[in-house]
Amino acid sequence: MLTLLSLSFVTLAAPKADLWPLWQASNPGSTATIDHAIWQGLINDYLLVAPEQTRFRYAAVSARDKTALARYLDQLAALDPRRYNRNEQFAYWVNLYNALTVKVILDNYPVSSITKLGGLFSFGPWDEKLITISGQRLSLNDIEHRILRPIWQDKRIHYVVNCASLGCPDLLPEVMQADTLNEQLNHAARRFINSEKGVSVRGQRVRLSSIYDWYQSDFGTLAELQTHLNQYLSRPVTLTSPTYDYDWRLNEIQ
Repeated sequence: MLTLLSLSFVTLAAPKADLWPLWQASNPGSTATIDHAIWQGLINDYLLVAPEQTRFRYAAVSARDKTALARYLDQLAALDPRRYNRNEQFAYWVNLYNALTVKVILDNYPVSSITKLGGLFSFGPWDEKLITISGQRLSLNDIEHRILRPIWQDKRIHYVVNCASLGCPDLLPEVMQADTLNEQLNHAARRFINSEKGVSVRGQRVRLSSIYDWYQSDFGTLAELQTHLNQYLSRPVTLTSPTYDYDWRLNEIQ
């Protein structure tokens, strides 16, 4: 059973998918690739993978590797993602989102939860403008809700963007790569949905991650959600009146 923060998301509705048309352009004929080796190296060194949860060793990150992370983000910021094909773009945006999230935590560490960041009246840093790409200032919410969700319209997006929290789908041990997107998305969905934080069944009671409540517009009706979950569950579930919860504690390990 997860130990939950008392903080509720009841009054904080998740952002709607709201397309930012500027980023809709792509170059289908492009064969150019983007190098994510620095980000992969940091994950290799600091991510601990366990059966139910991946955790990040924020406290152990060296000054040299913090500089490497900043350099990686500078490299991504210097690119125009619209010049790449759709798969390369998808990997770009997901890796950018996850790397930015880790940097936000490192810049403010130690912190017990990402929800503690973002200012006195903010619930987390998601609306802060963190990076400039093609002359546009972008926030984490811009990347997830104005680019990834409306352009790709794939519910599996929720399993690969990581919010540095124990309740969130895991930060993946392999960075997103354009040539393996579908396999990675399915793997991430399967891992999360079969974890206690994704779907927990106790007798006739089913407890789901609050992700499925917050993003009902993406997952559809209860019947549609059930179909989605049962694509990946090792034991099919029947949804009647599920409850929802989420653990906002930092996904750290000392």
